[in-house]
Amino acid sequence: MNTWRIKGSSTWKHHVETYGKNFEYLDFIPMFDQESKKWEPDQWADLFKEIGARYIVPTTRHHDGFRLWPSKVANPYRKANQQGAERDIIGELAAAVRKQGIHMGIYFSGGLDWSFTENPILTRHGVEEDCPQSEEYGAYADALLEELIHRYEPDDIWNDIAYPRTGNLTKILADYYNLVPEATIDDRFHEIDKPPEHADYTSPEGVWPEKIVERKWESCHALGTSFGYNQNEGPEDMLTPGKLIEMFVDIVSKNGNLLLDIGPKADGSISELQLSRVRELGKWLRINGEAIYATRPWVKSEGKTQDGVSIRFTQKEDATYATLLSKPTSREIVIESLRLKEGTRVEMLGANGNLTWGASGDNVKLTLPNELPGDYAYALKIFPQPM
Repeated sequence: MNTWRIKGSSTWKHHVETYGKNFEYLDFIPMFDQESKKWEPDQWADLFKEIGARYIVPTTRHHDGFRLWPSKVANPYRKANQQGAERDIIGELAAAVRKQGIHMGIYFSGGLDWSFTENPILTRHGVEEDCPQSEEYGAYADALLEELIHRYEPDDIWNDIAYPRTGNLTKILADYYNLVPEATIDDRFHEIDKPPEHADYTSPEGVWPEKIVERKWESCHALGTSFGYNQNEGPEDMLTPGKLIEMFVDIVSKNGNLLLDIGPKADGSISELQLSRVRELGKWLRINGEAIYATRPWVKSEGKTQDGVSIRFTQKEDATYATLLSKPTSREIVIESLRLKEGTRVEMLGANGNLTWGASGDNVKLTLPNELPGDYAYALKIFPQPM
C-alpha cells in the first residue's frame, strides 16, 4: 500500500495498468473476502505439524490497518465495510493449531497504521516520522491489542516497528502477563529511538549473530524476497532446502529461534515453491529434531572437520550434538579440537548403531555409516558430553 501511494512508482504503474486508475487499494477487500472463503485452517495446521513448527505468528494487522479478526473497535478513518476481513481468520487459525499442540502467537503492527497517515514513506528514516503519536491513535492501538489479548490469549506477541508513546503499554502488558503467565513478547514494544523497557527476546530480521548470545533471540526470515506472496518469485529467489536447513541449524547453535515466513495467497493456498522448501525442512527434522528441539548452545557453536565440513553444536541433558552442515567426501572424518571421554558413545541420528571413533591428539577420528540418512545436514549425538 505504501508504494502504491507513491505516484509514478513501479507499483503504482502496475496497479493502474492492471486494475485501472479508479481502483483503490481498499477495493481489494471484497475480492479478498470472496477468495478467503476457500481457506481451510485445519489444512494449515496439518502442514505446520508436518514441517515441525512448534509455534506460529500470523499477522493480525499489518501497516495498512486491515484487520484479520472481527474487531469491535471502530477505525475512524475507514468505512464500515473496510474495517477488516469477514472471516475470523485469527480465531479459526488459533483453534486449528492448538488442536495440533502448536503454540499460537500473533503479529501486531503497533508502530504504523497508514489509515492514520496521509503521506507515503519515502525513506528509511521516514518510517520513524510516519508513526502516529496522537492521543487518538494511542487509544486505538491500545484497544485493538487489549481485544486481541483477551479474545485469543496468544502465547506470544510479536509487535512491529514501535509503539505509540500515547498508548498505555505498561497496563496492557501487565494485563497480558496476568492472563497468560507463560507469555512472551519481542523487543519492538518501544517508543521510536528508545530501547524497550522489557522484552523476552530480541528479534533480528534476516540476520543473526556470529557467536552464541546468552539472551534468547529469534531471527525472522522470508523464504524468498518478500514476507507476502509474490507471484513473480521463482526458484532463484527462494532459499534452497539445503540453505534453509543450514541457516536453521546455525541459528539454533547460537541460542536463536527461526521465525520462517510463509506467504499464502488470498484463498489460503501456498505455492508449491514454498511448500517444497518447508516440507524438506520437516523431513529433515523428523530425522534430526533431537539435535534441535529443547536444546541449548554448547560451549562453542562452531567447528569443522579436517576436510572443511562446517559443524554446529547444540546440547541437551548429557548429550552434545555435532551437526555436519554438508556431506563429507569420505566415511572417515576428523573433527578438529574435540576431545571425547573414554567410553563415549557416538551415534548418527537416523542411522543404526554406534560409530567407531578414536582420539587423534586434540581431534576425534570417526567412521560414518555406509549410507547417510537424508540429503542435507547430518547430526552426530555424543554422550556423555565432550571434555
